[in-house]
Amino acid sequence: MKIDILTLFPEMIEGFLNTSIIKRAIASEVATIDIHNFRDFSTEKHHHVDDTPYGGGQGMVLQVMPIVECLKTITTPESIVVLMSPQGRTFSHQVAQEFATFKHLIIICGHYEGFDERVRDYVDMEVSIGDYVLTGGELSSMVICDATIRLLEGAIRQSSHEDDSFANGLLEYPQYTRPYEYDGNTVPDILLTGHHENIRKWRLYKSLEKTYNYRPDLLEKLELTDEQNKMLAQIIENKEKQ
Repeated sequence: MKIDILTLFPEMIEGFLNTSIIKRAIASEVATIDIHNFRDFSTEKHHHVDDTPYGGGQGMVLQVMPIVECLKTITTPESIVVLMSPQGRTFSHQVAQEFATFKHLIIICGHYEGFDERVRDYVDMEVSIGDYVLTGGELSSMVICDATIRLLEGAIRQSSHEDDSFANGLLEYPQYTRPYEYDGNTVPDILLTGHHENIRKWRLYKSLEKTYNYRPDLLEKLELTDEQNKMLAQIIENKEKQ
């Protein structure tokens, strides 16, 4: 997968590319990420890329020309251009799965007060990572890259992300490692039995329980199996008894 990021602050992203799973994915050519400073495409004397808004108002607005001219140098028929915007589609695990099927993803990071509206004529979709406003799109672009790249074949073991929260619509079950006992708190004994089927059922129950307690809205979107429905009924009954 190829990813191109358009930004005014490439130094914010450079460190991200040299750490952990992202670094390994790039080294093994699972993904390539190139950063483009669209200030380089400004034709103004001092390379300004923003200006005051027509009609008045607060702040500065990014000009259309530098962004589009930068896009022209990297866009191909396989490119999907994403604009980071608080007005966009909310990013989720399902969106990351969709992005992981793309061959070429281009991400445009904004800054200042916003974009010239005509930038939107050159993008395929707008994406937001939540209902809040950041100083710029750089942090959002890194979130998207991280969530997407880890799903690519060869980035990490597939089994490592198949049970992640949201992968199957539920929150992930509790995880434990050594020591067995710490500060009076012990690991659930079922995890030490080696009985794989019982452990699977315990994990599914705990996953449903966590989702019911913390994100019941997720359950409304799922078509539960008979096994899951029975477990959920037990969870609700136990909750009502408390």
